Amino acid sequence: MRRVLCALFALSLLLLAGCASAERTPRPIETIPYEEISPIIEGQHHYLLLCTDLWKGKVRPADIDPPTYENGHRRDLYGNTDGIVLVTLDTRAHRIMLTSFIRDALIKKPNGGFGRINYVYNDYGPEALCRLISEHIDVRVEDYLLFDFTQIANIVDYLGGVDIELNASEIAYLQRYAVPPGSVRNGETGRDLRSGAGHRPGVYHFNGHSAVLYMRIRKAGGGGDFMRTQRARTVMSTLADKCREITWEDAEALVNNVMENNTMTNINLEDMLEAAKFAYSLRDCTIEELRLPPDGAVTPLTFASMATQEVDWEACRQAMANYLQNSFLVIDDEEE
Repeated sequence: MRRVLCALFALSLLLLAGCASAERTPRPIETIPYEEISPIIEGQHHYLLLCTDLWKGKVRPADIDPPTYENGHRRDLYGNTDGIVLVTLDTRAHRIMLTSFIRDALIKKPNGGFGRINYVYNDYGPEALCRLISEHIDVRVEDYLLFDFTQIANIVDYLGGVDIELNASEIAYLQRYAVPPGSVRNGETGRDLRSGAGHRPGVYHFNGHSAVLYMRIRKAGGGGDFMRTQRARTVMSTLADKCREITWEDAEALVNNVMENNTMTNINLEDMLEAAKFAYSLRDCTIEELRLPPDGAVTPLTFASMATQEVDWEACRQAMANYLQNSFLVIDDEEE
């Protein structure tokens, strides 16, 4: 019996080793040349929101080369943008759209090689990431705001926290995590999530710090990074819902808070106020959401010892075009 068990164990190790080393070269990635990107649809305004995987972010200087490698490993000097969400404000069709990108999507880097999308800021800078996303999804993206975890938490706290519906697996994960006492409370009982056991699924109130922890959940309930992007969109949509009844003076104060709580941005105060006016005029509309890549357009791939997702970017471009072009359908229906 011992020999049989040993043989089975050895076979398992061999199979696992075979899986771990099963790498292949990715398929070529076709992108749209920057000068050939489709014109922006009338009335649509795009803003790229980025969040690095650091509690205290670092500004990447614009005049440096991509980080060198040490002992075969990348040097993550400025953090990786694990949070990537494109906010589209459509003042013509009266729509707000959130498009999130999975962090391990395989892309064509500025140097023509393959890489993960969340490495681009650290290696090349935010402007390069805007250009790269534009070329991959055929939407011209120029304006960005880059945050770290602490800044996101500060903004959530400024808005009074956020109410999120948790399932059993998310509750179990957060209870095992270092959730600060009093930072997550049951909406019905007011009980701290960390006090005792047996918490039931339901709506919980999060402060900023724990809202960030919630958005970072990846290993709970299945779905991996796909569900993590969904949680980020959930928090953003919920915060947007809280802003539906604010006054313009409140909106201006929120703009000032955001301008104080970002690592870097290419949007000045005047343009930020203009974006706020767009959002304020759309505060009564339903938030729409899209994840890229969509279902059926992605395949897990190990490449250069990296766990990545090989993406059908043509399918992404089509999904994005359909998503944005619905504006014309909305206008046409209203005119009829």
